[in-house]
Amino acid sequence: MTVGTRERDVFLVSNSVDEMGGVTSWSHQMARLFTERGHRVHVIGVTTPEDPHDLGELPYPTTRLYDGQPPAPGRARDASMRAKAAVLTDLFRAARPGGVVIVTQVWAMEWVKLADTSGLTVVGMSHESFETSKRSSRFQRVLRHYRDVDRMLVLTREDADLWIGAGLDNASFLPNAVPWLPQVPSPRTEKAVISIGRLSDEKGVDMLLDTWAEVAPRHPGWVLKIYGSGEDEEILRKHCTALGLDDSVRWMGRTSDVPGALRSGSVFALSSRGEGFPLALMEAMAMGVPCAAFDCAPGVHEIIQDGEDGLLARPGNTGELARRLDLLMSDAALRDRMGDAARENIRRYGADEIAGRWEALFSFLER
Repeated sequence: MTVGTRERDVFLVSNSVDEMGGVTSWSHQMARLFTERGHRVHVIGVTTPEDPHDLGELPYPTTRLYDGQPPAPGRARDASMRAKAAVLTDLFRAARPGGVVIVTQVWAMEWVKLADTSGLTVVGMSHESFETSKRSSRFQRVLRHYRDVDRMLVLTREDADLWIGAGLDNASFLPNAVPWLPQVPSPRTEKAVISIGRLSDEKGVDMLLDTWAEVAPRHPGWVLKIYGSGEDEEILRKHCTALGLDDSVRWMGRTSDVPGALRSGSVFALSSRGEGFPLALMEAMAMGVPCAAFDCAPGVHEIIQDGEDGLLARPGNTGELARRLDLLMSDAALRDRMGDAARENIRRYGADEIAGRWEALFSFLER
């Protein structure tokens, strides 16, 4: 606990407590940080996925509102939402003065809005870029459900300004914290490019395979290691085969050892169609692995300083991303220089720095 900071009850409410994904990882990362700093934390999820991620031993309680999914929209859903909101109300009423509810996803806010949050500070978050949200049904829901919260938080100043322009005067920003700053970086000796993320359309693994089809023939002996699982896996594997890449692509599956995965490679690739403030990118940089990425969101070009600690390509331009990967794969000195710069520069998002900014926000909103 930093000097002058009071202990608080902090509720983190998300779509799910134990699904695989960036928001869930962020929620548990912040829950641990807040707990370590003396706060009393409770992590709450609306649903329980069919294939829940094993969370192991946690230093804080978790609650799942539904053992599975809520009923389909209609009277049954409405009745169940009111009942589950009553569960939230009971949890919130046990909070000490100064308690905070952080709603990490706008869908979860639909339940929180039905609960009694009187006496608590409510923060609503969007973990994606403004443009990604605008292309989805979430955009109107953010405008509707976050209009009256104490603070609407996004991950970059650029996106906060766009939300203010869209009518949310309560919008501000706070970046993600880098999950860890390891003592030992990647040796950058393996001839491997690493990708870590869900195998879904938004993560653009199809475009990464198209990129790899351009790069791989120029770099015999190099492999692309794809870590992750998801609904598009079968389609992506077929696409890989159709491109003739089966000999140079390794499907690694889901991993619980991200540092180990990153140590097994010398370059990291991010090919997403949309992002918020990508943790995988931060983790790679913390491990000293230089990154080539599509500049698909403000969070990406805030994390990577193009030409200094990584390389950016225009969104969706696979030829350009291929040239960026080719540069890094061809030049060990460039990899070392950018990897070392990335490892140093990412420290500005250290856990203590970001947790301190959250505590300062709690104090400011309480006044």
